Amino acid sequence: MSPRKVCLLAGGVGGAKMAEGLAAHDDVALSVIGNVADDDSFHGLWVSPDIDTLTYSLAGRIDRAQGWGVADEGHRALETLDLLGAETWMSLGDRDFGLHIHRTMRRGRGDRPSDIARDVARAFGVKPAILLPTDDVVQTRLRTTDGRWLSFQEYFVRERCAPEIREIAFSGMDMARPTPEALTAIAGADLIVIAPSNPLVSIAPILGIPGIGEALRAADAPKIAVSPFIAGKVVKGPADRMMAALGLRADALGVARRYRALADRLVIDHADAALGAEIAAEGPAPQCSDILMKTQADKARLAREILDLAFAPVEAVA
Repeated sequence: MSPRKVCLLAGGVGGAKMAEGLAAHDDVALSVIGNVADDDSFHGLWVSPDIDTLTYSLAGRIDRAQGWGVADEGHRALETLDLLGAETWMSLGDRDFGLHIHRTMRRGRGDRPSDIARDVARAFGVKPAILLPTDDVVQTRLRTTDGRWLSFQEYFVRERCAPEIREIAFSGMDMARPTPEALTAIAGADLIVIAPSNPLVSIAPILGIPGIGEALRAADAPKIAVSPFIAGKVVKGPADRMMAALGLRADALGVARRYRALADRLVIDHADAALGAEIAAEGPAPQCSDILMKTQADKARLAREILDLAFAPVEAVA
């Protein structure tokens, strides 16, 4: 049997872990559409944090302790920048700088961002296709209670998620065009998976690209989302605080409401089984599992459960 074509929508550490789990199976031909709305310029270089986290994770080079950046990294370039008076709150390692230099040089000569991401992934030995939802610049902006508008990295890294948010916007979204690679992956998928990523700032910027959401809704493939919440808390990141600040349910039910017009099923943790009836009433059929991915074995096991849920005979799933 030919490998199943799986299209994963992913951002952040949770998205990278889900990608690793799916990539662990030989019967999967994986394409990952990654979030680019966290991208920004630092020290004159274009940095793409979520795409790089996917690349480093799938290449086996990620710093496992922190979940991002390169393992066995140094920070001598950052130390020099600090000595020279530059703002260095965005921690970029020496090896990481090399990738940002390469990306910026190629963007400067007019190369497509999608082509750059593809070539970088190949150079790092990554087999799954890492795809951009758009080649245009789309950036997350967060309005805080004091009226400031912050970029995502300012909020997440510099401010350490401390400010309470009141509004999320995506600059450049209205004018953005979807990449043909992303549309092709969606249309040709045997299964579409929404990773346990932040629904507001990792998945929403992908779904919001004109044409992406429509393509997903039109796709015939089963669509399975994985909740990033366990008992009302996230494993990593500010999704729970952000959703609560915006008046949304900060739990698996809140995720079901976000994806009710898109996902056929929602994989939730056993700790959230009591929400099953309410989740089903929103549309996605709930499926309980152990969704915490601490080890590589956890990632592969959860991915296999999702694949079986999508492709096993109905009798077997029941």
